[in-house]
Amino acid sequence: MDIRMDGKVALVTGGSRGIGLGIAQRLCESGADVLLVSRKADGLEQAASTLQGLDGNVAWEVGHVARAEDAVRATNTCVEKFGRIDLLVNNAGTNPYMGPLLEINDVLMAKTVEINQSSIIHWAKAAWDAGLSEHGGSILNIASIGGLVPEPGIGWYNATKAAVIHLTSQLSYELAPKVRVNGIAPGLVKTELARAFWESGEERIAQQIPMKRLGVVDDIATSALFLLSDEASWITGQTLVVDGGTTTQSTGGVG
Repeated sequence: MDIRMDGKVALVTGGSRGIGLGIAQRLCESGADVLLVSRKADGLEQAASTLQGLDGNVAWEVGHVARAEDAVRATNTCVEKFGRIDLLVNNAGTNPYMGPLLEINDVLMAKTVEINQSSIIHWAKAAWDAGLSEHGGSILNIASIGGLVPEPGIGWYNATKAAVIHLTSQLSYELAPKVRVNGIAPGLVKTELARAFWESGEERIAQQIPMKRLGVVDDIATSALFLLSDEASWITGQTLVVDGGTTTQSTGGVG
């Protein structure tokens, strides 16, 4: 399936690396213009340079996803640079704590919720106000299979990803028929965020996955392109599990 996104404009949070950059690349390759958002200008500048020369144009804006005012500013910048916004990818996330749930402190609980969960609302509202309410569009939220199954050590992160899955369903109900809202729940993908989980035992972990390999960024990016496109025009409120079959077993993996 050759999916084209010519004339579409996307904003991708956490767009300077990993899954966010992979999705941005797929969008640019398909003809969409893309605004990358992340916290550090140097990372954004480097990411944007890797996308130069593709079918779509690329720009970037520094912003912190936990700040509602940054969401408003970035979506307005997107409209100023490209004339509109059609697609929002809520990809940015964090996992500042590993350990038992009963030992996490309030600061780390709040930080994880603000970045992984509350940001979904901030950026959806900003995109809605910046044009989605008028001409419609599509929102994609990046969750995790950890939002579906319990795992040791990352229970609070997983709780926020479970919230992302519910917010995807809830927003799809509230924003229809103008805007479709879907999600992707990745399994263990070889990204910097997940490096601690796979670096020391990639082959061993791969043997525990039915497809016998870890995920790569493009596994998620190709699924994202489909869900954001008009090819998925009757799909909304769904979270697609992309995990090599991990959740068909009794325990999950990290995404």
